[in-house]
Amino acid sequence: MSEPTPDGPALRSTARAAITAVADESSFRELPWGDAGFSDSPPNGPLDWQGYADSLARAAERTGERESVVCGTATVGGTAAVIVSFEFGFLGGSLGRRTGDRLEAAHRHARDHRLPVVSLIATGGSRMQEGMRALVQLQRVARQSELTGAAGLARIAVLRDPTTGGGWATLGAGADLILALPGSQIGFAGSRVRPADADPTAYTAEAQLAAGAIDDVVRPEELREALALRLGLLAAPGGSRPLPGAPTPGAPVPPGALGRRDLPATGWEAVNRARAPERPRAAAYLDAYFTERAPLRGDRCGGTDPGMLCGFGRREGRTVAYAAQGGTATTPAGYRTAARLVRLAGRLGIPVLTLIDTPGAANGAEAERAGAGAAIADLFASVAASPVPVTSLVIGEGGSGGALALASPDNLWATPDSYFSVIAPELATAILKRGPEETRSTAEQLRLRPQDLVELGVARGIVTARHD
Repeated sequence: MSEPTPDGPALRSTARAAITAVADESSFRELPWGDAGFSDSPPNGPLDWQGYADSLARAAERTGERESVVCGTATVGGTAAVIVSFEFGFLGGSLGRRTGDRLEAAHRHARDHRLPVVSLIATGGSRMQEGMRALVQLQRVARQSELTGAAGLARIAVLRDPTTGGGWATLGAGADLILALPGSQIGFAGSRVRPADADPTAYTAEAQLAAGAIDDVVRPEELREALALRLGLLAAPGGSRPLPGAPTPGAPVPPGALGRRDLPATGWEAVNRARAPERPRAAAYLDAYFTERAPLRGDRCGGTDPGMLCGFGRREGRTVAYAAQGGTATTPAGYRTAARLVRLAGRLGIPVLTLIDTPGAANGAEAERAGAGAAIADLFASVAASPVPVTSLVIGEGGSGGALALASPDNLWATPDSYFSVIAPELATAILKRGPEETRSTAEQLRLRPQDLVELGVARGIVTARHD
């Protein structure tokens, strides 16, 4: 790892300046450090790398730090957290044994005191002067991060410039939510080890967002507020009780209570109402239900689906996770993103709301190559195994298994403008080798109206939309 020049672009934000940018004023308290990692190592490190001791001394003099990471506690928007901030000016923010000591201690402190962890990352990777002793710190750091996550504590990463190598592949990409500063260099391969013909724009925050690898790109002046919102939502969710404002479990709402004119008279009318462009869509429901929300984006496998809205919101002082279909055919990336959301909510003890509205799963060749079946199966499994309550509402089209994957097995509700069917009536007509003129009667036979769903025992009841 070569030493950066003091005026390099990565030094625009030091470790402590990054902390100051997000922490509440005067709230940061650095964790105490002894001489861990020093006493049993020669001055030039485990490899006796000539000149390493001098490099460490110069880095300390230049930055005022003794190592490439600063760790402590602070409040962000009033929420207490452990803060880990990398100092790129100290040997490129590289990870060595002492870095591992500090990161392990920080995560242990987080678990001992039940605090979320915020990592402000700027690193070039593992420290060459310590060889394999440096590289194996990645295993150590990954284990500590996973232990923190398994303890039900949120992990949020903020990617500064640059975030490459092992720092990206552990604390960065392994976080629950990932924010990045605009234009930051992000990728496993640093700028000096990439293929000569590599497109540099592929290693940016914006490219990683498009590829589903991070959740949002946030401008520096908005970072404190964005981080405070997410910490407040994930660190103090308010338990896993049923959703505030959700239908009360018990006897289904009688369809007749809505009045005959409020429900579709025929199956084909139900289909047309669900497909009507003027009916409320997922975004309108989310805006009406939550006072504020933060998105979760991307499947972490290279894909995004703008038709699947996922994230966390606040309702009556409590956090609720949401996964909402936007009326389009859901892609494998959409199902994987929803499954990621459901698993994270379960680990953090946050109830889940799903809004169902899709004509079905995307079924083109590209979707098949992207693993549509496996993605849908993963979401079915995530919902079925969720340790927290999952409440589902059909707000439009419920197209076959592509819609059912998002549905709670025992807590499904429907709106008057919805239908749910084993298959779309047009497709059912074709499969049964009927003429197009029989589509309406086929829709009636499928019993797909919201009141039919209640009578069949599929839905618990019918609820009206409220946007007040």
